[in-house]
Amino acid sequence: MLPSVLASHCVLAIASLLAASPVPPEALQAAEQAPGVHELRFNWTRDGVLTGVGAVLWIGSEALLKKELAPETCRWCDRAADGTDRLNGLDTWGRGLAGSTEAQRKRADTWSNVVGFGLLPVGVLGAQYALAHGSGARNRIFYQDAGIILETAILSSVLNQTVKFIVGRERPFVHVLPEDQKGLTPHPTDNNLSFYSGHTNLAFALVVSAGTVAELRGYKHRMWIWVAGLPLATSVGMLRMAADKHYLTDVATGALMGSAFGVALPLLLHGRVDAQQPGTTSLRVSGGPHTLVLSGSF
Repeated sequence: MLPSVLASHCVLAIASLLAASPVPPEALQAAEQAPGVHELRFNWTRDGVLTGVGAVLWIGSEALLKKELAPETCRWCDRAADGTDRLNGLDTWGRGLAGSTEAQRKRADTWSNVVGFGLLPVGVLGAQYALAHGSGARNRIFYQDAGIILETAILSSVLNQTVKFIVGRERPFVHVLPEDQKGLTPHPTDNNLSFYSGHTNLAFALVVSAGTVAELRGYKHRMWIWVAGLPLATSVGMLRMAADKHYLTDVATGALMGSAFGVALPLLLHGRVDAQQPGTTSLRVSGGPHTLVLSGSF
């Protein structure tokens, strides 16, 4: 009789301790989360520092240090030493997409900026907000999503800017100019930054990271990010070619690199949180009339 009484008292004591112990933050988050929406790893301090430092490097290199960092002459010139044109057949074919008049090229350039730096970022974040709330997620989930998307876009752009300064490929519209006119373009520091397309890289980083995050979260109707976003991102690359600012290989590489960042960074830094977090304590009580079994993880 005594073991049974002791076991009952033990169970009551343990249950009281469990009821009084604080609930882990992960459990609170899971409790407030909509069914089917997964938690992702996110740390505002770490990710804020990464995004902030990346933004300073990207914007600073473009707005303040471009004159010092951009090559004055091309390192990848698509010409032989004797001046013979050595542009590859694929890029020669792709230049057929460039506008035939200066007005057409200027219009394409303007629209590539409007879509790439305006409509697409706003549209991606707006779509992510709609997907999150349509799946019942709270605002903090959308704020995390936005942080991941911006972090991916900025870090991919830092790499893109670095490669541009190192490679020094001559832009298509500069390539066809006589040597004595190449320094007379509106922005000479931009003449040799063709590889690889920053607009296209940014567009695909935004769309693919948003799509990857939506897949990781398990949002309803997440396919619409891909269905609407990928054609819009592709249009940015086409506009850059129509403006004669980039070759086909520049745009294709931009799409590939932006997509790679869009998949890899959310998966590597922001994967799903496991149901059982390391360091979370759980305790289960079981047993029969004369036994008491405690099991769990600590």
